[in-house]
Amino acid sequence: MSASPAPSGSAPAPSGAAPAPVIAARDVHVHLGGTSVLHDVDLTVQRGELVALLGANGSGKSTLLRSLVGILPLDEGRIELFGSAVAERSVHARLGYVPQYAAEPGTIPATAREMVATGLLGPRRWFSRAKDPRIDALLADLGLSALADRPVNQMSGGQRQRVMIARALVRSPELLVLDEPFSGVDVATQDQLAILLRRLVSRGTTIVVVLHELGVLAGDISRAVVLDQGRIIHDGDPSSRPLIDPGHDHALDAAACLGQEIHP
Repeated sequence: MSASPAPSGSAPAPSGAAPAPVIAARDVHVHLGGTSVLHDVDLTVQRGELVALLGANGSGKSTLLRSLVGILPLDEGRIELFGSAVAERSVHARLGYVPQYAAEPGTIPATAREMVATGLLGPRRWFSRAKDPRIDALLADLGLSALADRPVNQMSGGQRQRVMIARALVRSPELLVLDEPFSGVDVATQDQLAILLRRLVSRGTTIVVVLHELGVLAGDISRAVVLDQGRIIHDGDPSSRPLIDPGHDHALDAAACLGQEIHP
């Protein structure tokens, strides 16, 4: 694959000052439908880290991710990206987001090139530039050049997932967040996406990814952050994380955990 665009440079920190963390979440609480989903969540992510969010179904992984990118409001606490409040417009130009179930077919017959072009839209741009050279470069990088003019809703799940990742990357974000990007895609696509993520991290991109298990990224994860019932119960070495049975809502010891991958 050809080289991906490098992330855009961040503003330099004042002389003598340490750069702000890419993500700084403090005392985060989120309620959905009257139910408390996240409680007392603190999370700091530094530049160039590849952080996995792990946990059972319903543990709060996707809620935390959507809070980090500003989709869900907080009931308590504060989230900053690059030292600024997540609501700041300047933050969004430095952020790429791939939501959960991106591989599901849609109803709008946009082509791959048109879909990726929407990643260039912003508050001062009301039309997409489907001829922007960054679009074709990313489609080539993800093995989609031959499908550039095919409607996305006529593609396989793995092809659609790659289109959505290209859309998130088209502005060369410094922070990429992905919600279960390997769900519903074949092994070959998983391997291809893992190669891309490794290359982005090697160039300084910060990545936060929701996973059910470490899988093809097992050797690449900087930190594993494990959630259980809306709280972080582990933040550190992936090899020492508590094992979570995806079918339960609590952590289990290794001997009791059936069906979960044991070796990171």
